Amino acid sequence: MTYRLRFTHEALEDLERLYDFALERELRRGGDLAIAERALEAIEVGLATLSFTPFTCRKVGQDPFVRELVIPFGATGYVALFEIESSDSVVVAAVRHQREDDFH
Repeated sequence: MTYRLRFTHEALEDLERLYDFALERELRRGGDLAIAERALEAIEVGLATLSFTPFTCRKVGQDPFVRELVIPFGATGYVALFEIESSDSVVVAAVRHQREDDFH
C-alpha cells in the first residue's frame, strides 16, 4: 500500500522557515551554507517514509490517526505532525525543529 502525501499551507511555511533559519544561522557564524540544504533533504527523505509506513510513527494524543515522525539530523533533528486521512492519504500538518517548544 502506498499513501499519497499532502501538505497543509502551514507545513509548507514551516519547511521554508526551517530552511531560512538554518541558512541564516550558518551565515551568522560563517559556517557551512550547505547545511540548510542537507537539513531540508533529511526532512524530505524522512517524510517520504510516510508514503509507506505512517502507522509505525508514534501516536499523538488519543486519535490513532494523528501521529508524529521524528526525523534525525545531526545532534538533534525535526518532528513532523501528520494525520492519516484515509487508506491512501496522509496530510502533513506541521514540521518543527526538536528544540522548538511545540507545534505552532
